[in-house]
Amino acid sequence: MRTLNYLLLAVRDPLRSAELYTRLLGRDPVEIAPTFVLYVLPTGLKIGLWLSDEMEPKPKPAGGVEISFTEDSKDAVRATFAEWRRLGLKVLQAPTEMDFGFTCVLEDYDGHRLRPFVLGDNPR
Repeated sequence: MRTLNYLLLAVRDPLRSAELYTRLLGRDPVEIAPTFVLYVLPTGLKIGLWLSDEMEPKPKPAGGVEISFTEDSKDAVRATFAEWRRLGLKVLQAPTEMDFGFTCVLEDYDGHRLRPFVLGDNPR
């Protein structure tokens, strides 16, 4: 059976990105090197930050992936938004109601989108 359990993000500077993702994920990486950083989350999902210049075949320009984080409430989404703004992340969408729930979107150093959200009463 096929299992999705690994996400690789092409990044320009894995060590710099690791400083950010350690804060975003609330955990230290299990592997850290100048070209690759690996996190293992409690769910078993692995997130790798790989130096885009070292990837084969070469990826398209870094960025473009969206990572979503489930929150417990609208207040939690707002708190995450405020925290991530303090980290200097670019705001793409301020906290807002959408048809699936309450959300916002910020961008990491490499253009990957980060979306905290809480489902609404009538999610799709």
